[in-house]
Amino acid sequence: MPIPRHHTISVLAGVLLCALVATPAAGHAQQNGKKEYVFKGKVERVDEKAKRLTVTNENIPGWMTAMTMAYGVDKDTVLKQVKAGDQITATVYDGDFTLHNVKVVPPEKKK
Repeated sequence: MPIPRHHTISVLAGVLLCALVATPAAGHAQQNGKKEYVFKGKVERVDEKAKRLTVTNENIPGWMTAMTMAYGVDKDTVLKQVKAGDQITATVYDGDFTLHNVKVVPPEKKK
């Protein structure tokens, strides 16, 4: 016996809702089982309202090529500590475009 169309739509809506509700919790988890990468880049813009940093990152083999992109941050305090032009390092994880443990790299001294 075929399943009525409205039941199929209800099930799909429920699955999507569960995925949306679970996503923030998964983002705050300790990234169990996800591959970790070292992220390096130059901050182009700090957007405190959107809670994002626009960064031109270096190539990260196995994760992402060099590009300029907006990233979320794991701690709002980062948005007050970094400024455009800062070189930063951070940790990123597979499937997550949030910068974790962001640190400003001191500029190299000229010889």
